[in-house]
Amino acid sequence: MLSLVLLSFLMMVSPAHATGPADPESTAAARELEQQEQASRLELQSVADQAALAAQALSALENDIAALRADQQALDDKIAETASRRASLDQKIADGERAMTDLSERQEAVRLSLMSRRSVLAEVLAALQRIGRDPPPALLVSPEDALSSVRSAILLGAVVPEIRAETEALAADLKELAALREAIAIERRSLATALEQNAAEEQRLANLASEKVALQAESQRRFERERARAEALSVRSGELETVIGSLAEEITSLRDAAEEARLAEEERQRELAEQLERARAFAAVSLPDKNRIMPAYVFSKLTGALARPAAGETIRFFGDDDGTGHLLAGEVVATEAGAPVHAPADGWVAYAGPFRSYGEVVILDTGEKHHVVLAGMEKIKVSAGQFVVSGEPLATMGQTRFAGSAALTLASERPTLYIEIRKDGQPVDPRPWWKDEMSSRKARDDT
Repeated sequence: MLSLVLLSFLMMVSPAHATGPADPESTAAARELEQQEQASRLELQSVADQAALAAQALSALENDIAALRADQQALDDKIAETASRRASLDQKIADGERAMTDLSERQEAVRLSLMSRRSVLAEVLAALQRIGRDPPPALLVSPEDALSSVRSAILLGAVVPEIRAETEALAADLKELAALREAIAIERRSLATALEQNAAEEQRLANLASEKVALQAESQRRFERERARAEALSVRSGELETVIGSLAEEITSLRDAAEEARLAEEERQRELAEQLERARAFAAVSLPDKNRIMPAYVFSKLTGALARPAAGETIRFFGDDDGTGHLLAGEVVATEAGAPVHAPADGWVAYAGPFRSYGEVVILDTGEKHHVVLAGMEKIKVSAGQFVVSGEPLATMGQTRFAGSAALTLASERPTLYIEIRKDGQPVDPRPWWKDEMSSRKARDDT
């Protein structure tokens, strides 16, 4: 149905002369930039929060690194102390080994001394054994026994003191040697235990030092990462501040441009209102000027004063069945082939061109939110944005009607012009505007 199609088409077509201040593009751009600025500010706040957290993490890492370095220094001191104690133990071990060497040499000397006196001691021991087996006789038995007893006594008196001294010296040396050997053995065990403990302590401290070094290296790496992240956040923050400043300047510029556009539009509207007022005043006292650029008359006041755009017979009226089960939103005029089509009133050409299967279409904006739609023509003589006056040629009809009007189930193939008048986007009955309609109605009333 042609009316509905043209209605949707009119909603897409903008008039060539905007009579009211529309939303300027600069205002829309300013709103978009404000949204971008708000988003940038939110991102800047997020970056600032992340930078603060990064600064706190850096401070904590610096404290951890300082504590690790202090622990490392304490471990180094303990390692140095352990090394000093180890050196002292090594010295004691060396001293013990020298003492043992001296004792071993003394032991060897005593052993050699005993070996050198072995024969004498053997003889003495043999004599003592013999005496033990054959004791001296009593002095009162016989003179010979007395003489033997004296000889034995003299012999024992000469040998026994020396043997006793040697024996006592040997026993003392052996006792001293045994004591030294025991002391050396005890000292060796003590030194061995101390050395084992010292080695274990050195190993533990070395492990702790390695662990501290690894922790310090990891903390240093984390510190470097956090510092790089903080620097990146700082750079991003600077970039966002620059972007926000640029957006603020652009928003201000766009707002100024929008204000200038608004003032210019108000001035244009004022000038148009003045021109329209002058045109109305001029129309009230004289004929319209064909060179005007504004409608000479208010369209709503032209009822009964307009001629149909083309001569012919009206074969369908507003409200008739259009052949598809819907009501016709305009009227259909059957014309002659090649008949001219004129502008019924002053107005701006809002659209001029082909539309689907309806042939050439012309839409006139006649002011006061009125539009005149003409469809079914073959050749157009005007273009969009042009101002035309009443009676100015717009187009010519073709040789046959277009397929767009086939739904009207017309029996004739004569060219047909579709006429529709719309107010506020809604179709209205065009008959009250035609002169011939008013004349025929007056004739019918008179009859």
